[in-house]
Amino acid sequence: MGAGHDHGVARANRTRLGIALAITSVVLVAEVVGALVTGSLALLVDAGHMLTDAGGLLMALLAASAMTRPPTERRTWGWARIEILAAGAQAAVLLAVGVYAFVEGVQRLLAPPELAPGGLLALGILGLVANFASVLVLSAGRGHNLNMRAAFLEVVNDAFGSLAVIISALVIQFTGWTRVDALAGMVIAVLILPRAVAILRQAGSVLLETVPQGLDLGQVRAHLLGLPHVTDVHDLHASLIGTGLPVLTAHVVLEDRCFSDGHSHELLDQLQECVRQHFDVSVEHSTFQLEPAGHSGHENDTHA
Repeated sequence: MGAGHDHGVARANRTRLGIALAITSVVLVAEVVGALVTGSLALLVDAGHMLTDAGGLLMALLAASAMTRPPTERRTWGWARIEILAAGAQAAVLLAVGVYAFVEGVQRLLAPPELAPGGLLALGILGLVANFASVLVLSAGRGHNLNMRAAFLEVVNDAFGSLAVIISALVIQFTGWTRVDALAGMVIAVLILPRAVAILRQAGSVLLETVPQGLDLGQVRAHLLGLPHVTDVHDLHASLIGTGLPVLTAHVVLEDRCFSDGHSHELLDQLQECVRQHFDVSVEHSTFQLEPAGHSGHENDTHA
């Protein structure tokens, strides 16, 4: 696909994210006001969830824009890693909201406050309708990249939160059992916490430059050593700059005659083709340092 198509997809995704952000922001304001008026924990927790989702959508929108900026001499990878930083910040807030919901939920189970179920039901329905609209807006772009998929999953999860608020309001309306509101808030927290932990682990893994999931460095080493004239591979590293952007570096020891007969150039092509084609994770950005056997004595301590 050409650059024009890529830019067209990027513009469409930014538009989708902008619409979803506007919808989420309107519902967020309504839920905050409604939580203050009704005293509902479920609504307050869902509002907190909506706040993190609005922040997530804003970060996704900014990331979608920033990631299209070209590299510079200072930022040689451009803004590719901004999505990882945004995801980590969003997950930290999600975790705090989830913990708060559990603590507050326990307190409200012991001493349930008075609630206004009518207003609670109306706001729950408003949130569900708005989330459904956001799902429709983002669904067409959810397969384009992880950034869009994460935003799509955000609003889907919001829809479940709004459904919990509606169920809570109906139970209070027809049975008067107000403790269900605390339980609904804790259910929303159950939806939040695992996702927050998973996002934090993924973001931390990237920032710690862990080997990309699906790429086995043992297999990579074996493939490289299987190429003709390769005698050793050391200082083999792989990491992610951002979603869909794995990088790999390695020192590759060749037979000495490869440097005199010009064969090293052909081997470099084979090395790069190997990591690009032979594994589940295609590494487009690879750097190989080709060395004669005696070069290791001139290096600092090598890694695996």
